[in-house]
Amino acid sequence: MSPRADAPPAATATATATATAVRRFGRAQRWAHRATAVLMGVCVATAACLYVPQLAQLVGRRAFVVTLHQWSGLALPVPVLAALASRAFRADLGRLNRFGPHDRVWLRAALRRDKRPSSRPAGKFNAGQKVYAAWIAGATLVMLGTGLLMWFTHLTPLVWRTSATFVHDWLALTIGIVLAGHIGMALADPEARRGMRTGSVDRDWAQREHPLWRP
Repeated sequence: MSPRADAPPAATATATATATAVRRFGRAQRWAHRATAVLMGVCVATAACLYVPQLAQLVGRRAFVVTLHQWSGLALPVPVLAALASRAFRADLGRLNRFGPHDRVWLRAALRRDKRPSSRPAGKFNAGQKVYAAWIAGATLVMLGTGLLMWFTHLTPLVWRTSATFVHDWLALTIGIVLAGHIGMALADPEARRGMRTGSVDRDWAQREHPLWRP
């Protein structure tokens, strides 16, 4: 139904915006993403303060930084675990965990740097988002496990702690690089950011970027 001809301009604009918007994320998805982003940001920032001498000297209070790093890392899985109470969140996890033939087409186009929407078919999540979600989830679990080995040093042999430190440090650097890429792609797509911020996206954007998605 089109807006009434005698409706005020503000009401007409609101009705038009509503008609061209589709719901992408609910409250649980958005808050889980925000809380995870905050905790991940604290982990990365405190890690930088612990390993970069210039930052360590600037910040000081190493014991406090270590404690903040440990507890933010320990809390990192909590937002996702809490959001599992949401049916919509669990449905999105199922979508992220399923790869189909169209995802292979998307990845091949990405490797060829073919940015045409017709070459990159995607459902609610494209193949790049699925790969990123799987990788960051696995990396978080590895960081949590190695971090615990480094924290409770009396529970494991020295060789375990040494190996855990090596894996933790280098994986942390890799996570920092991947997160920088993730943030860069988000900054380049205002509509995707809007979807995570408000829960809704423009219908034309959804049809162009996620043509196989049926909201």
